[in-house]
Amino acid sequence: MHSPTRGLGRVMVFLAAALASASLAIPEGWGEEGVQYGQVGTDVTLSCAGARAGSPVQWRREGAAALPEGSAVHQGALVLPHASLAAAGTYSCHGEDGSLLHTVSLRLGHLPGVPFVSCRASDYENFSCSWTSSLETFLPTRYITTYRKKSLTGEEKRRNKSGHVGPCLQDPSRAGTCTVHRSEFWSSYRLNITEVNPLGSSFRLLDITMQAIIKPDPPEGLVVEPVPLAPRRLYVSWKYPASWPKEPHFQLRFRLQYRPVIHRSWSVVETVNLSEVITDAFAGLEHVVQVSAKDFLDAGNWSEWSAEARATPVRDPATTASEGTTTDASLESLAEEPSQAPNPEPINRSDPLEKMAILVSLGIFAFFILAAVLVITILIWLRVRKHSKDETKPHNFLVAATHLKALPRTQILP
Repeated sequence: MHSPTRGLGRVMVFLAAALASASLAIPEGWGEEGVQYGQVGTDVTLSCAGARAGSPVQWRREGAAALPEGSAVHQGALVLPHASLAAAGTYSCHGEDGSLLHTVSLRLGHLPGVPFVSCRASDYENFSCSWTSSLETFLPTRYITTYRKKSLTGEEKRRNKSGHVGPCLQDPSRAGTCTVHRSEFWSSYRLNITEVNPLGSSFRLLDITMQAIIKPDPPEGLVVEPVPLAPRRLYVSWKYPASWPKEPHFQLRFRLQYRPVIHRSWSVVETVNLSEVITDAFAGLEHVVQVSAKDFLDAGNWSEWSAEARATPVRDPATTASEGTTTDASLESLAEEPSQAPNPEPINRSDPLEKMAILVSLGIFAFFILAAVLVITILIWLRVRKHSKDETKPHNFLVAATHLKALPRTQILP
């Protein structure tokens, strides 16, 4: 059950966000003198600031021979009913003698829609959010970006009952993004992205946990090299992305994909090391290799694939001559082989000790199964034997009785 104070706290947060948005929604806050904003589809009224009360005025529209259809002058003000985007423009009002009294630039648009927001953490120390507008408003737009930390320690709760609130810092060089620095791994955050234009505001609240949005940058420094005297091997190495905290605090695991250039199907290998030896490459064929990364404990998502690196395994001198006559046919058949899957499953390259452990486990399991079968067989045999003895005893008694009955009375009674 939610306590009344907690519910009241949430209401206060919503009201604070709404008031902050409304404070920027007034036209004076946009710094455009002589501009009036209006909402598409509503009645818009333009006042003639320089006209005297009761004096007749004339309204004109710059670049047009006539005013928009349906417009009317009422007590010196121009009324545009159900204004459309086409009604936007510069209007001027004039006195009876044609003198200019006032000029106003009318801009029409829509109220903001709820923005689309997504967040990502490339490490466990910062996270960034990006957004796009859900509606083209045709008006100047600003964004208010703040966050509130939800998971607080006892001391933080005593000092600030509504939670720690701070700005999600916007980067002027990257429109539509903001960053929360020095975020905490075990904390949850509520992000508020408010879209504001001269007509009003709309906001999106997004709850964030670091484990859910972690997505490392691609690994860097990918190098692929042929292995001397090993026609089917390639040595691949890479480095942690520069944006990821260094080991051993937070580790990554990696996914390596590779294929011959003329092939369409990828082979995939997973590893926790910073290098891997490909043992099933095609000798003499150029291969393309990429690598991606993910949190070691499987939190979040895989990174994007790194940039491609290419290399060609060495040819085996002993078989070069014999392969000369079949190379063309082999390449043609390899190129025509269809892709088995868009995202093939990782190849299982288990450690020899792991294989030995599996074999021992299977042997122990088979021993217990065999012992159980043997015990059950012995129990069944004992049960059958006992039953056979029980049937034999009455049969012998009847035979003896029959034998006594057949003897003469003199032999029976002495």
